Amino acid sequence: MGSEKVIEEKKQGQALLTANKEGNYKKLFIESYGCQMNLNDTEIVASILSDEGYNTTHLLEEADLVLVNTCSIREKAEQTVRKRLEKYNAVKKINPTMKVGVLGCMAERLKAKFLEEEKIVDLVVGPDAYRDLPNLLEEVNAGHDAVNVILSKEETYGDVSPVRLNTNGVSAFVSITRGCDNMCTFCVVPFTRGRERSRDPKSILEEIKELVDKNYKEVTLLGQNVDSYLWYGGGLKKDFKNASEIAKATAVDFSQLLDLAATEFPKTRFRFSTSNPQDMSLDVIHTMAKHENICKYIHLPVQSGSTTVLERMNRQHTREEYMELIDNIRKILPECALSQDMIAGFCGETEEEHQETLSLMEYVKYDFGFMFAYSERPGTPAAKKMPDDVTQADKKRRLNEIIQLQQSHGLYRMEQFIGKTVEVLIEGSSKKSDLHWKGRNSQNAVVIFPKGTEQIGDFVNVLVENCTSATLLGKRV
Repeated sequence: MGSEKVIEEKKQGQALLTANKEGNYKKLFIESYGCQMNLNDTEIVASILSDEGYNTTHLLEEADLVLVNTCSIREKAEQTVRKRLEKYNAVKKINPTMKVGVLGCMAERLKAKFLEEEKIVDLVVGPDAYRDLPNLLEEVNAGHDAVNVILSKEETYGDVSPVRLNTNGVSAFVSITRGCDNMCTFCVVPFTRGRERSRDPKSILEEIKELVDKNYKEVTLLGQNVDSYLWYGGGLKKDFKNASEIAKATAVDFSQLLDLAATEFPKTRFRFSTSNPQDMSLDVIHTMAKHENICKYIHLPVQSGSTTVLERMNRQHTREEYMELIDNIRKILPECALSQDMIAGFCGETEEEHQETLSLMEYVKYDFGFMFAYSERPGTPAAKKMPDDVTQADKKRRLNEIIQLQQSHGLYRMEQFIGKTVEVLIEGSSKKSDLHWKGRNSQNAVVIFPKGTEQIGDFVNVLVENCTSATLLGKRV
């Protein structure tokens, strides 16, 4: 990025980063909602537009261009974006030359319809079309609406060096795959992000090296399904069976990529997200056990503890297969923390099936959880073929039961750390006290302890003295 520099600002009590490149005079205001992939995509967009004369700003009122990177995974996420567009509209009335664009999954799902629904929107850009932003902006500046939501079979943005906006200067995201081939009936991702394709491992390692050279201490490898990572020279994963024998022999899967990264950068801590139960191999778990610098934490969404519900979700694994995977993780990585995604009230869910979810949670006792009531997403197989027939009252009750159980399990898992010493990577000050540091241990638990002479980015050993259901409290050893 040449002479780009990163500036820290303060807004609503949080440290924020902007990227300024000398000679740029246009202002870009960009917001991101949804998953970590969206955050990483936002940094890619900022990089592309930096070369077009845009510096980022946190002042909406001074922006020449406003972009919102959207999520379609749940109805609430889309509602949030529409409320933000109302805010942009109020500012645009004062600054009519300001242009507004919608990026990401919501843009891909609604396409040109967005221009009709939201009168202030000037351009709509899908997740695979960010390289076309300069051309689209030319169309907008010429007085035309601009839309590009074409899904790509090759695009990985592997040669774009992201502008690190969503960072604490310690941890960063590196995208390794895009798209998803797992056609879960409730999910819009395959329709908004396309088929699975993996990024050249050489470019991944080069990006990690850039981060290490800038003193980043932790890297999270990202993908809708990281365990499906497979590089055999390019192309979609589904076409691998037709690849040449040489390509198959030299292919790199996720366990090999993880081993390459951990070996080449032994002082860098690695995480990854998200995993899919049907695709996680024992090789990945053994690789995690082999390297101390691979965090002992796996986010392993299950969505339901009932095999019959999993069948309706097209999850490609049973309750028993999931439990077997958990058993293998516990055997190979006994210190590994686990988190879940859980959906309450999916189509046709009976009380008995709900109880199976609760019993699975009792079996695993997850460290953390992300739990939601089912919301129908237009265009998905579930929306087209299955009635959303669980009442809102039952959804709310079942979700509350799941949340309450997870809170008790979270507290149980946190209590196991009391009296133990954990290695913590300092990420910044505690939200509640400038006199305390906040960081995470290998198991992804937040750790709070009193400040000394340490600095952000330091690894320190902390003796855990107390805890809540989600936080460890201690002192430096």
